[in-house]
Amino acid sequence: MGFNCGIVGLPNVGKSTLFNALTQTIAAQAANFPFCTIEPNTGRVAVPDKRLDTLANMVKPQKVTPAQLEIVDIAGLVKGASKGEGLGNQFLANIRETDAIIHVLRCFEDENITHVEGSVDPIRDAEIVETELMIADLESLEKRYDQAKKKATSASDKDAQLKARVMEPIVMALREGKPARVAAPDEKDKEAYKEYKMLQLLTSKPVLYVCNVDESSAATGNKFSEAVFQKAKAENAGAVIISAAIESEIAQIESEEEKKEFLESLGLEESGLSKIIKAGYKLLGLETYFTAGPKEVRAWTFIKGSKAPVCAGIIHSDFERGFIRAETISYDDFVKYGSEQACKDAGKMRSEGKEYVVQDGDMMNFLFNV
Repeated sequence: MGFNCGIVGLPNVGKSTLFNALTQTIAAQAANFPFCTIEPNTGRVAVPDKRLDTLANMVKPQKVTPAQLEIVDIAGLVKGASKGEGLGNQFLANIRETDAIIHVLRCFEDENITHVEGSVDPIRDAEIVETELMIADLESLEKRYDQAKKKATSASDKDAQLKARVMEPIVMALREGKPARVAAPDEKDKEAYKEYKMLQLLTSKPVLYVCNVDESSAATGNKFSEAVFQKAKAENAGAVIISAAIESEIAQIESEEEKKEFLESLGLEESGLSKIIKAGYKLLGLETYFTAGPKEVRAWTFIKGSKAPVCAGIIHSDFERGFIRAETISYDDFVKYGSEQACKDAGKMRSEGKEYVVQDGDMMNFLFNV
């Protein structure tokens, strides 16, 4: 299952610098002028997971495959984007394709780097982007809502009544200047609401605010990042502090030991990439299961709460279609007993059926017949 995040924000806040650092490429040109990024750049990065490293050391397979994170660097947005200003139309189309939004906010002062609004104010910047997204959402939804509402006056048109009821709180929230994600549906309408998630409303996507600070503030944050964290808490959104400049330096270091020493010298326990992935996983409700054998040890990403057949289908659709059962060992048991056979002998291998809800860290072997 792909985990796709779009990096958004105003021009010159550090989006492309962050993208280059996270993907360890120079694919996204970084320059000090608006609309430096025009076509979206896409990169895939390995999801760091110490459990995968431990399993690889135990099993010693021919190949180790981590879960993948896809990051899309999208053109900077300006006021009026919902009306086509700047690269607005392209920006909005690109962001519709993502699962979550990584909203980069400039939280540092530097007179050598131009700010499109003339001053550093991350809350104002966040509101500019959010407002443009809300305007675009409202325009895309209002016409459909009005049509459904008219049809809903007929007692026999249950479908229109349902559509109107589901869309109403979203439209009302948008009209009040609130994002679609705050419009929680009634319990009875939750399934229908999921269907309307497919409308790809921009403001229904989960948001992770990334506070791009100067190097001296990377470990502690500053007044700008503090304001962003308060905003994120009020919105039930995620927030992390990173320094894109530091991430650029880390990307140039090949040795993992040297990376660790560099981070420690700055008072940091982990890289910005690790912070973003952890926060992103939590935001999207993602977890990891593992498969392990002499040929490959691999991490697989799934949505929390998924049942065994669905997780099997992540490997191949035939696995889900012909699912019989899943031989399952918890990660902790596998590490404790040292091998699959030892877990079997200790009675720690379980045979789970179609209703089993896969747990984070499960070691899975799927049996199927097509």
